[in-house]
Amino acid sequence: MDEIEIPHYFLCPISLEMMRDPVTVCTGITYDRESIERWMFSCNNKTCPVTKQPLQEDLTPNHTVRRLIQAWCIANASYGVERIPTPRPPVDKTKIIKLIDEGKNPQKLLSSLHQLKSISLESDRNKRCMEAAGAVSFLASIVKKNSSTSNGEAPNDELETVRSSEEALSILHYLQLTDDGLRELIYKNGDFVSSLTDILRRGNCQSRAYAIFLLKSIFQVFDPLKLVGTSPEIFQEVVQVLRHQISQQATKSALQILIELCPWGRNRIKAVESGAVSVLIELLLEISDKRCCEMILVVLDQLCGCADGRADFLRHAAGLAIVSKKMLRVSSVATERAVKILSSISRCSTTPAVVQEMLQVGVVSKLCLVVQVNCSLKAREKAKEILALHYKTWRNSSCGPVHLLASYPSL
Repeated sequence: MDEIEIPHYFLCPISLEMMRDPVTVCTGITYDRESIERWMFSCNNKTCPVTKQPLQEDLTPNHTVRRLIQAWCIANASYGVERIPTPRPPVDKTKIIKLIDEGKNPQKLLSSLHQLKSISLESDRNKRCMEAAGAVSFLASIVKKNSSTSNGEAPNDELETVRSSEEALSILHYLQLTDDGLRELIYKNGDFVSSLTDILRRGNCQSRAYAIFLLKSIFQVFDPLKLVGTSPEIFQEVVQVLRHQISQQATKSALQILIELCPWGRNRIKAVESGAVSVLIELLLEISDKRCCEMILVVLDQLCGCADGRADFLRHAAGLAIVSKKMLRVSSVATERAVKILSSISRCSTTPAVVQEMLQVGVVSKLCLVVQVNCSLKAREKAKEILALHYKTWRNSSCGPVHLLASYPSL
């Protein structure tokens, strides 16, 4: 088929693709609806991409341009160009409120949720419209109802409650809530975090994945003072998600939660008591994804900042070996974190047996390499400190890299 040139005035100024639903913004420029809504709502831009003037949320359909595009498509149908269908009008707040009201009737709840989910998947504008119409609290109440379901309910009623809760949870995930929406979940819906923790404990894999995604987003906007009081049950369930490896995205979300929580108060101890250290080491042995490895090493670095964390780390037979293996093989970030972990061990938790193990599993060789290659200054300095700390023990060992250790004093 010959290449057909699309008239430039049919192209969206943002994406340079043919407009399917042309709309005009308050500055007089015409864009494709999907592109300009992504610009405004997902990217949170408040100015017109062309004129740089302030934008309003009102978008006016440009029927003239749409008809010209459709006519051009028909005229070029013989070249394989498909006619663009007339777009449906965007959803408005009134329709969302009507669906929410219908959902308050148990017989219509699932149908209402299916429609809300379909609407949320259509566009970013619809997501923000649903959030403004009060869908967040409505969906949260359904999730909470499942968490508080009593054992005395009839099996069919309980099954419907579980199904509706799973659907509501998925919609909350797909809404990609703004910070204000997330705060509404936290502060206007009772202890919603406890409801998500309950789903992590007894939900199916998909529900647990949605719950961990939401928890990650919630903790990123949580009041730091409240992070200090995070319950041990949350750590237990987050560690279980890591252990079961529901999906790579769920694993990354669980790791991000630990990164957010562990610096606060006694949270490191709670994570250690939940078995996080051994699970993280096992993950490090299995996972090759660069970002996952970096995140695991960040959390291990945090946990090795306390005595219990270091003790758990040294109890695992592969701890020292796998951390040293990741140095110089993943990224500069991973190398720096790995050296910090080894620094914590060498300064605070070394015994003659640990010092010998570091030599035997190749930790010392890697540290010598870190000193000599083009790593970050921080990593090199930490590696030098470790080598200096145990140099007298390592320099005469037959297991040591003699040619490297011999040059160490001159570095």
